[in-house]
Parts: sequence; structure tokens; C-alpha cells
Amino acid sequence: MPDWMLWFSRFENTKILALLLFFFTFCGILIYVYTGKKRATRLESYKYIPLQDDEPELDADNGEEKHHERRES
Repeated sequence: MPDWMLWFSRFENTKILALLLFFFTFCGILIYVYTGKKRATRLESYKYIPLQDDEPELDADNGEEKHHERRES
């Protein structure tokens, strides 16, 4: 087995490699999320989704609101 493969078999070396891999992945995700004006405004608009009320559905025949009946099983 090559020497560089034995280097990966030691736990002390593998921890450093995993830490670097996850750190650079995390930094890449942050750069992706916070760059670009279109993406930033789209992500900012998502924070209001839980506060928005559902718009009532209108009946196409007479323009009145549809009432949904609950079916209990």
C-alpha cells in the first residue's frame, strides 16, 4: 500500500482532512447564498411566508368564495 494511503488510515490525520473538507464546503455555501442580488432578494422574501394569509379560492361560476368541507375518517 502506498505511503500516502497509510497517512489517511491514521485517525489524527483523517480528522484534519474532514475538518478542512467541511469548512470549505460551508464557506462555499455561504458564498453561494449571500452573493448575487437576485438570490438575496428572493431569499429575503421567503422570511415572510409564515406570516402571509392564504388567499381564498373563488368559485369560477359566481365569484364567491369556495367553502372546503372537512372529511373525517
